[in-house]
Amino acid sequence: MSLSIGIVGLPNVGKSTLFNALTKKSVPAENYPFCTIDPSIGVVAVPDDRLGKLSEFSKSIKTVPAAVEFVDIAGLVKGASEGEGLGNKFLSNIRETDAVAEVVRIFEDDNVIHVDGKINPLKDIEVINLELILADLQTITKRNANLSKEVRAGKKEAVIEAGLVERLEKALEAGKMASTVTPDEFEAPYLHQLCLITAKPFIYVLNKKAGAKNLDEMANDERWTNLIEFFKTTKAGHVIVDAGIEQELKDLDAEDKMEMREGLGVHDDGVNDLIKKGYELLGLITYFTTGEDESRAWTIKKGWTAPEAGTAIHGDFKDKFVRAEIIEWDKLLEIGSYAAAREKGLIRTEGKEYIVKDGEVIEFKI
Repeated sequence: MSLSIGIVGLPNVGKSTLFNALTKKSVPAENYPFCTIDPSIGVVAVPDDRLGKLSEFSKSIKTVPAAVEFVDIAGLVKGASEGEGLGNKFLSNIRETDAVAEVVRIFEDDNVIHVDGKINPLKDIEVINLELILADLQTITKRNANLSKEVRAGKKEAVIEAGLVERLEKALEAGKMASTVTPDEFEAPYLHQLCLITAKPFIYVLNKKAGAKNLDEMANDERWTNLIEFFKTTKAGHVIVDAGIEQELKDLDAEDKMEMREGLGVHDDGVNDLIKKGYELLGLITYFTTGEDESRAWTIKKGWTAPEAGTAIHGDFKDKFVRAEIIEWDKLLEIGSYAAAREKGLIRTEGKEYIVKDGEVIEFKI
């Protein structure tokens, strides 16, 4: 399953630096706007201690983690929806992703230029989100014009879509994200086809900097309290990272990385938190297969049935599915072996209607 998260934000907020830390890939991260022109793409392993324990349990030759694709998209600016700053190209890149990680600068440093000349995270969010809303409004306006003939002709599908488009248009004109409009079961496919940017899941990445003046360390700073209030009001998820530190540490082994963090007074691995939350943001869960040859984490959508989950391994598994033998990962480790688990009746046999749960070890029978 290939799912991607687009990293967006104003120029010079740390997007490419964050991308480097996430993917251990080397892309330009210079101190000037529009350093990134074409999107860089990196596949990132999802941190999961369970997989390592299963691999050790099975003495697996190979260990394959779940992964999420991150896309580094060039900085947006005010007027992007009208083509400013190569806006049309960048907006097109965002449309192709499944979710959005919006990087917001929360550190003050005179040596790092801010396009607006001052640090105000909430204003930065408002600038970016407004451009995305205006871009979506253009999409909706065009679609509405094309739908009118079909609605007059009495086409049932057009009538359903037109109702959704009308509600979306009102929300966007009011400056609200498309995600504030909830489609019914008949409208949902049409919302997906519209490819609206603000209908995607969003997570905000607050980029701080070791040694700089960081807003999260100033609880009484109005800019910080306003930002937190925005997250509470919109119920938006956010993580705090120090992208610069994480980039510097990206090539170190775990022990050296921990020692360096302690020396710098940086204890939380914000990048790992972002990867995990990005995985959750996309509505994904993990199941495992394990054996001597390989232990692997498989990515599926939450709510998938056992035959659907099997398609992560091979497309034929859905049609050829007979049954699935399932045990929770921790129960398998606790009991010590598959043989003991079978003897104790801990391995369940499930059929086509079974909904797979996160953390289960599964063997498919076809």
